Amino acid sequence: MPGVKTNERPGTRAVLRHYRMSAYKAREVLDLIRGKDVDRAHEILRGTPREAARVTAKVLASAVANARANDGLDPDELFVSACFADEGTTVKRWRPRARGRATRIRKRTCHITVIVSRLPEDRLTRRRARQAATTSALRSRRVAASRRGRDAEEAIDEPVEVEEELATDEVADDEVEGALDEGTDAEAEGDDEAELESEDDAALRGDTDAEAEVDEETTAAAGGDEETD
Repeated sequence: MPGVKTNERPGTRAVLRHYRMSAYKAREVLDLIRGKDVDRAHEILRGTPREAARVTAKVLASAVANARANDGLDPDELFVSACFADEGTTVKRWRPRARGRATRIRKRTCHITVIVSRLPEDRLTRRRARQAATTSALRSRRVAASRRGRDAEEAIDEPVEVEEELATDEVADDEVEGALDEGTDAEAEGDDEAELESEDDAALRGDTDAEAEVDEETTAAAGGDEETD
């Protein structure tokens, strides 16, 4: 029973015709992306250092654009269902050689076809589950990193609070010492004032005694004068 013909394969296609490259060189690159997801196929083509990879990437992008615009398919759900390169027209040229001979030059061309289709449901289910698991793992990592950062910030803030408490205690001690110094100064000033008052009282008592002695001498002198008379 014959297989499906090339032009009857299901899917959305893009074709590049008469490209100046041999079909053999193009097939080596097309074999790398056959059956791969569109995203994975683009990654493979970007990492392949060949001219056919650059051209095939453009054809693949055109096929994805056709599927999105014409068939309304989601580009994230597409894969390369088929890709092949057919031989095109061969341009013949001649090169002169020795002894009047000529050598044929074959400038080959090819037709590059890329067909993309929607992934089967089972593959889509596995892909979505894998993406959900990856997203959950990334979220868990972000949450863990955030918690570690918050714990580190709290660990950094605790010594600052202790230092603030110590500074507050030092300020309170300074205030107490200042109050004690002020009380000592006040007591010293009171003692000085008491000494000054006692000295003033002694001076006043001395003046009173001197005045009494003068009065006594005056009285005695007055009594002597009276006896003389």
